[in-house]
This record gives sequence, C-alpha cells and structure tokens, in this order.
Amino acid sequence: MLELRLVQGSLLKKVLDSIKDLVTDANFDCSATGFSLQAMDSSHVALVALLLRAEGFEHYRCDRNLSMGMNLGNMAKMLKCAGNDDIITIKADDGSDTVTFMFESPNQDKIADFEMKLMDIDSEHLGIPEAEYDAIVRMPSSEFARICRDLSSIGDTVVISVTKEGVKFSTRGDIGAANIVCRQNTTVDKPEEATVIEMNKPVNLTFALRYMNSFTKATPLSNTVTISLSSELPVVVEYKIAEMGYIRFYLAPKIEEDENES
Repeated sequence: MLELRLVQGSLLKKVLDSIKDLVTDANFDCSATGFSLQAMDSSHVALVALLLRAEGFEHYRCDRNLSMGMNLGNMAKMLKCAGNDDIITIKADDGSDTVTFMFESPNQDKIADFEMKLMDIDSEHLGIPEAEYDAIVRMPSSEFARICRDLSSIGDTVVISVTKEGVKFSTRGDIGAANIVCRQNTTVDKPEEATVIEMNKPVNLTFALRYMNSFTKATPLSNTVTISLSSELPVVVEYKIAEMGYIRFYLAPKIEEDENES
C-alpha cells in the first residue's frame, strides 16, 4: 500500500511541468526513504533525476518498494485539475494497475479524486557516479533561465566557461555572436540573489541550448540553480525542491570537432 500526502500540492504540479516535455513515460520509484524518478529523454541525450524525500510529505506510507509507470503528460493533465493551494494525496494498492490522485481544498470543502492507469515501462537504472567537479556555479535560477532564453535567439549551442573572473555564457549563430559574463557576487542582501563560483580548474564546455532551455522549466521550483561542470562529465543542472529534495538534469557536452552533430 502506498499513500503520500503533500500539503504543498503545487510543488508536484511544478515538478511535472518541469519534466513532462523532456520525458514522456517514466517509472516513479517509491521506497521507505522517498519518491524518486530517473529517466532519459526520448532521444537519450539528457537524464532527469528527481527525489522527494519521505520527510517532506505530511504523511508518507510505503509498505514495500513500488515502481509506478506513468505517462507524464497524462499525469500533468490530472494535476492541472488540482488548485494551487490543494493538498495532494497519491494512493496505490499493491499489485494494482492504477494510481489515484486526491485533491483537497485547504478548507476541506471540496475533495476530488482522479484515477489513472499505470503502464509497464522498461527502464534501466543508470548508476550516476558521485563525482568531483572542476567548477560549480550557483546563481539565481531566473537569471540562468533568462541567459539561456536570450542566447537561443542567436545560436543553438552555449559555451559555458568558468574562470576565476566569473562564468561566461557565449553563443554564435548566423546573425552574430553573444557573450554574457556573470561575476562572482556574494555581497547581495538576499542569499538567493548571489552568484557563487567554486573552481578547482577552469572549464570550457559546449552544450545544446535546446536542452538547457528545457531544464529551465524547473525555475519556479527554486530561486537558485547549481551548475556543476567537468570536462569529462555531463553537466549537472540542479534545482532544490523546498526542503524535501531536488531535480537534477544531466547533459553531455558537445564535442567541438564534430560540427555536424545535431
């Protein structure tokens, strides 16, 4: 038996909105410690890892490990029916082929339940190794979203270079080129507005902007974004989810030699 009750139901709506365009179908894995998802996008270029820890739910019951295959577009449709202030409860019985979403209004005068069919999805769990990164940039998530959006009107790749001067985002396309530099800035009044750079060694990596823009759909979840970069590893773009977990996007860098790669 699985029963998860989330007072901040809008969190779940935001999580779904941030990944549904990237991943079509995925397994949600429930265990005693939390509710998680790990999935590749359909072109097998990007990876999404989501974790919502059990402590973040008002009520969390998971009698045994359960994997629920869901179509994320359909799940998002169901969650759209929940009001932003609604309390969301997810229920599933062992061995059942459906999951129920229950939405309660804060003053308890309206309760709706929606049942959704589960799917059988083959998914390979990729071991994501813990790694030491050459450079880690923490910056306001809205700023990062704006940079990705602005650059994608000029080119389709972004070069992220980190030096002790700051982090530089550059692109070039048919109409010209653009460079945006964010300097380290920790003296702001609000910590979420700071740009913090931890650098072990400089990095200079190229990524597809289409994916970066897709990752920034998670901006409403967190005021800050952490971008971890290493020359041999996929970039990790991480958004913390309140006090209860995170959503991480992984994207392999593009290799410069092969300009024809899409």
